[in-house]
Parts: sequence; C-alpha cells; structure tokens
Amino acid sequence: MSKSTDERGRIYLPKDVRERFGDQYRIVELPSHVALFPVDEDPLEGLQAAVGDAFVETEADELKADAREGISREVREESQDRSRDDAE
Repeated sequence: MSKSTDERGRIYLPKDVRERFGDQYRIVELPSHVALFPVDEDPLEGLQAAVGDAFVETEADELKADAREGISREVREESQDRSRDDAE
C-alpha cells in the first residue's frame, strides 16, 4: 500500500486498516525507513493476548528492557548490512 502526505504532512490510513489495527500507532525511525506499529490501548494487555501465558511471571520493566535490546540489535544489524552494501 502506498500513501502520500497532504500539505500538512498527514497520512490518512484507510478505514479497513484502522478497523483492523486501531487508531494509535508508534512511528519508528530506522536507518533505511520509517515504520508504523499499532499501539494497543493497554500495551501490556495486547502483549499478553498475543503471547498467552509465556510472560506471566515476567515484570513489565524486564519486558521493556528485552524489547529495547532486541530493537537496538536489529537497528545495529541493519546499519551494518547497509554499510556493507554501500562499500560494495
């Protein structure tokens, strides 16, 4: 799907996308692109619904730290891949 911004920089998402993913999104800037990730009204509740009982005994701060580490690792790897591609 391709969308353009209007004169004020807004992007309008189609109704079926909003119905499926909701009205709130986190904008994540990565070295090669920008991504939109839907945000649940209660993010922890959304995570629990997605993974079931996998994190029942895990504290929210630990989950956040693990998520941040995973994102950092992905960004580093993507940056290294781009550097290698640029060098070739």
